[in-house]
Amino acid sequence: MGSPKKILIVDDEPHIVEFLAMNLRQNGFEYCFSYDGEDAIEKARSERPDLILLDSMLPGISGVETCRILKQTEKTAEIPIIFLSAKSEEGDKVLGLAIGADDYITKPFSLKELFARIEAVLRRTNRSAFLGASKKLKFQDVEIDVESHSVQKSGGRILCSPVEFSILSILAEAMGKVVSRTLLIEKLLLSGGDSEARSLDVHIRNLRKKLGTSPNPYGYIETVRGLGFKINE
Repeated sequence: MGSPKKILIVDDEPHIVEFLAMNLRQNGFEYCFSYDGEDAIEKARSERPDLILLDSMLPGISGVETCRILKQTEKTAEIPIIFLSAKSEEGDKVLGLAIGADDYITKPFSLKELFARIEAVLRRTNRSAFLGASKKLKFQDVEIDVESHSVQKSGGRILCSPVEFSILSILAEAMGKVVSRTLLIEKLLLSGGDSEARSLDVHIRNLRKKLGTSPNPYGYIETVRGLGFKINE
């Protein structure tokens, strides 16, 4: 058995931190915690948690800005983040995903839902769930190294969240073939439905932005209307 996964809890309400910590401990996780964004950034750098549960509304540096900073910093960019937020509007969720969060849960939430989402995100970080170990995939001027969980374009590093890396790896493995939305959602361990389909679109849009201009006139990731997506060689 592997060592317990460590989760960083970030919330400015002590009773929520205590509640989450107790339940994480009972479910076999280790944890650390922060009450504000600045301390959360330092803890993420020093503790290197396996996942971060992040409140979107924090004193000082907001949860959204905290996420943005973590995802733009190479040392912490690959740590998956799940937003826990009282904001339930579609636009709030889209914003959270657009800046690199892997999932977004609206408060109040059930413990069953929370742990299902945690397990799904952690499984996505295990690249062997999708591809063989030490496998490298290449398309156009992009190279994916599965073992080191890295993406390079023309020799330069592209920082991807775990869910973005998974999407890119799945599409690259099926090089030139269309991967349906349904199959992507299943492989990414999302729950399905209209909300997850929109979330997938946000992650695809993030990837296109990060990959930038393609030497192929159809781009790196092509949308095949009514079917899904494919990587162009």
